[in-house]
Amino acid sequence: MPRRTAASGLSVVMLAAAALVAAAGTSYAATPGSPGTASAAPRTGPGLFAKLTHAQATAKFRAAGISWSSSGGCSDRNNATCTSFDQIYAATVDGVITLKGATGCAINLTGGTETGHASGTYSHWNGYKVDFSLSSCLTNYITGTFTSLGGSKWRSAGGNVYYKEGNHWDVTYYNCGGCVAAERR
Repeated sequence: MPRRTAASGLSVVMLAAAALVAAAGTSYAATPGSPGTASAAPRTGPGLFAKLTHAQATAKFRAAGISWSSSGGCSDRNNATCTSFDQIYAATVDGVITLKGATGCAINLTGGTETGHASGTYSHWNGYKVDFSLSSCLTNYITGTFTSLGGSKWRSAGGNVYYKEGNHWDVTYYNCGGCVAAERR
């Protein structure tokens, strides 16, 4: 009997997902090698890894009851005192909405894709990260539901990483956290 490796199993999952997407007529693109992409569900629309404008992202946040604030009272992506969502991934926006639905907590975003954050592939600027204001509701949910990685970091079942950085949560969304189903342990 042939030996099955994790890589070949992932290939089978990715092929099955591609077939489902084609059959459903939805657009979906995953970033190769990003954690949790095999478990993300296909969605209709521009695709989970489509980049959104600030207006598109804020419309989705507003509809979900999610607020945002800016120390500079602005949304210019090139100004570090602003909070911008220009060029944020749809999966990141959907991940925040998924968390809101799972927790029932108020969420206030204080950081998006604006300049002034650390660089890297999975960075704010590249559309993968957002910052949340601290709240006991969110902190209790994250620390009580997700897996501790040590050093003030927790990982959701979908592979998204929540890092408590002093006065806020810095969250990296590798995927939408299930989009329709709430992120669970």
